[in-house]
Amino acid sequence: MKPSLILSLSLLVVLCFGCKTVPKDYTEFRKHQPRSILVLPPINNSTEVLGGYSFYTTVTRPIAELGYYVFPVVVVDQFLKENGLPMPDEMHQAPMDKLQEVFGADAVLYVKISKYGSKYQVISANTVVEASARLVDAKTGICIWENTVTAQGGGNSGLLEALVGQIVNKLTDQAHDVATMAAAQLVSQPGQGLLLGPRHPQYKP
Repeated sequence: MKPSLILSLSLLVVLCFGCKTVPKDYTEFRKHQPRSILVLPPINNSTEVLGGYSFYTTVTRPIAELGYYVFPVVVVDQFLKENGLPMPDEMHQAPMDKLQEVFGADAVLYVKISKYGSKYQVISANTVVEASARLVDAKTGICIWENTVTAQGGGNSGLLEALVGQIVNKLTDQAHDVATMAAAQLVSQPGQGLLLGPRHPQYKP
């Protein structure tokens, strides 16, 4: 199968949003309106080793585009590792007051990845990324927002074609592409995502 055809089929993506149709209650969010958000490296519960950091590199951009200052992921990850927290699950256990003291963030985003990667069948493969997130006010420890998203990309490269290295690499790229879409939907989905931040031109207090 030609790579161009594979790419076209990979763009056929179905997004599922946990069947959440009722708009969120943003009372706590508005009460603690954050200006800056510290995104911690996601806890990766999927079978794909690189899934957590793949998602981590995609989620900060849509948050920034919504009007928030987001701390650089490389700086955050390296600082925490150098200070005795080498794994994401340990980073998620860091005392909130310490995170607020060091970074000065208004809120901290905790992300968990439950699914990431492709499921191979004889003639087809599906790429799935599933993630959940909680935004916690750094001063009070109150959860002011949470959401879950599942993104699925359909491909046509099955188990037989996956034996070819080029196809395997293509599916790896597809997983990252699906993660990018999942991250955007997680924080931007109307009625479920984050509200516009103070840096956004359309922000209204």
